[in-house]
Amino acid sequence: MLKGIDVSSHQSSDYDTAGLSFVFIKATEGRSYVNPKLTDQTKHGRDAGLVVGFYHFLWPGNLTAQAEYFVAKAPDKRGDILAVDWENTSDGTHASNAEKDTFIKKVKALRPNNKVILYCNRSFWLHVDTTSYAGDGLWIADYVTAGEPRIEARWRFHQYTDTPLDKNVGDFSSKAALKDWATV
Repeated sequence: MLKGIDVSSHQSSDYDTAGLSFVFIKATEGRSYVNPKLTDQTKHGRDAGLVVGFYHFLWPGNLTAQAEYFVAKAPDKRGDILAVDWENTSDGTHASNAEKDTFIKKVKALRPNNKVILYCNRSFWLHVDTTSYAGDGLWIADYVTAGEPRIEARWRFHQYTDTPLDKNVGDFSSKAALKDWATV
């Protein structure tokens, strides 16, 4: 298992990279938010030799516009991973299954040289998701022992805690294996 973290504007631009193989960075949300630390957090991860991923917090509606916004703002580099963060919004709504699937497919069409994955929590995967569509891989949040999420589905990344920050493991034998998988 590889170690990684995910960061947003709530974390420092010079986050600790010791012992990490990857980082996911929040890039965008909806059709108007861009992480103000995106550039610095990306540079920090790349300078540390990490595999870098970017995620978009999905809102219901305007899926094409959201996908276009995300790919316009997220750095475009072969081998980066793109993810959709599918969960409840601040107003208690969430994108439908069809919207989630459409968003993933649209991002994949706009960025055919990047893996596109789904991030969601265990409850969403088990009780909201009806299609089991996760694009190129599932990134599951379940706050239990690292690498042991309580789901039957094949997963690539597991967010196992948010204390003191979001920590993840990747189901890859080595960083080279992760890079090979991420390079389309």
